[in-house]
Amino acid sequence: MNSASSSTRTARSAPQQAPGDAVRPKHSGANRWLALVVLSLAQLMDILDSTIMAIALPSAQHDLGFPADYRQWVLTGYALAFGSLLLLGGRLSDFFGRKRLFLIGVGGFALASAVGGAAGDFTTLLAARIGQGAFAAMLAPAALSLLSITFADNAKERGRAFGIFGAISGAGGAVGLLLGGVLTQSLSWRWCLYVNLIIAAVAFVGGLYLLHDGDRPRRVRLDLKGTVTVVLGLIGIVFGLGTAETNGWHDVRTLGPVIAGVVLIAVFVLIERRTAHPLLPLRVILDRVRGAAYLTMGIAGIGMFAVMLFLTYYLENTLGFTPIQTGLAFLPMIGLVMTGAVFSGAVLLPRTGPRPLVPIGCLLAAIGMVILTGIGAGSSYGANVLPALLVTGAGFGFIFGPVQNAATSGVRSHDAGVASALVTTAQQIGGSIGTAVFSSLTTTAIASYLSAHLATATQPATIAEATFAGYHLVFWVAAAVFLSSAVLAALLFRSGALPVAAGHASAADHDEEHTP
Repeated sequence: MNSASSSTRTARSAPQQAPGDAVRPKHSGANRWLALVVLSLAQLMDILDSTIMAIALPSAQHDLGFPADYRQWVLTGYALAFGSLLLLGGRLSDFFGRKRLFLIGVGGFALASAVGGAAGDFTTLLAARIGQGAFAAMLAPAALSLLSITFADNAKERGRAFGIFGAISGAGGAVGLLLGGVLTQSLSWRWCLYVNLIIAAVAFVGGLYLLHDGDRPRRVRLDLKGTVTVVLGLIGIVFGLGTAETNGWHDVRTLGPVIAGVVLIAVFVLIERRTAHPLLPLRVILDRVRGAAYLTMGIAGIGMFAVMLFLTYYLENTLGFTPIQTGLAFLPMIGLVMTGAVFSGAVLLPRTGPRPLVPIGCLLAAIGMVILTGIGAGSSYGANVLPALLVTGAGFGFIFGPVQNAATSGVRSHDAGVASALVTTAQQIGGSIGTAVFSSLTTTAIASYLSAHLATATQPATIAEATFAGYHLVFWVAAAVFLSSAVLAALLFRSGALPVAAGHASAADHDEEHTP
């Protein structure tokens, strides 16, 4: 495409404003920080619902009377809808307005939570969880892109805001475990869903009065082919991985959906290269800094679940912690995630950029995983678990704030929603891969240990040792995952500070969408 036709097309489709500059939302200093509170509450609701039902599942199963093998779908149903619809949610927020999609997402999430809390059977509960995931897919990218434009004009404040927001993203899963334990043990499993009504009410009212779109979205035809292809592709991958522990990695019910999903994602890329108005403009991910951010978040998401899932098993099954005690055990990590994210985002990132910070965070997380390989039947929380949680929490803090900032920095205003969606997509898909792979590794390691000790395989001590062999393998693999993430982040991120605002696009972003 020649430059003249490109300029003509850009002039027709772009909002009436200076090239590369978004219309800034009118936030006073105080209002923008109140807006951050609203956006952080919504993000917390999204993230904690990935884990809050994990502790409540046994109670929900007993109350509703569904089989044990149905339990995983209460968690997978949420992840399936959330992860597969995020890109669509991000593009819808660009087209129809970020604030509008944010409010629809918050309201719909509350409605689905109310239905789930009142569920009288498994089908209703599962449908409600899928509904939560679908509305979360609208809410999450809208919240992150609103944050990006709210703090678009000041590097120091932007770093601090993304540090806080990143802290919520990093700590939300652990908060879900804590809150799920407290609510299930003190009230009922149903309150793990009803609690969202309180959070959503505050977020909705606050969003109505405090949030503002940065510019009028462009109304262009939705990329239906790309949308259907990527949604089906992501569903195939997440669904297939979710059945791996039950069916095994060699079963056609696992491999079939995963392979089909990968093929559909490849087709999606080909479609996006040729369509005039792509769901995911490839310029968003081909930028070196943003591409590094998405890749790092995806790999870190894989490793994160080793901490959340298997450490929860260890605390409850080996150390005998109650659900509330298990949640409280993660509090030191939550504190370090928040401290590390705010410090790295507000103080260090504006000066150094993400290149030194994210690799340091990944290395700290890897060290935390190595520490956890030493846990056993005679270990204690204070001596063996707490040090790992503190080191890992600090590492997560150095990952989440800088990565979320980098993932939306320098992107054109009308691509902010889809760029934001990719961050959460990477985290969700990474988490799904981590859950499936680590669960399968644990099962295999336990079976191998027991088969090597057949004479004592039925004795409790041998079963316990087999379980620890599974845990240790998972933590070693997670350490390797974080180490690889550190290497990739060091190689891919550019040195230097990030661009200050969305709307000040990188050179790659100035290539307008082409027609076939």
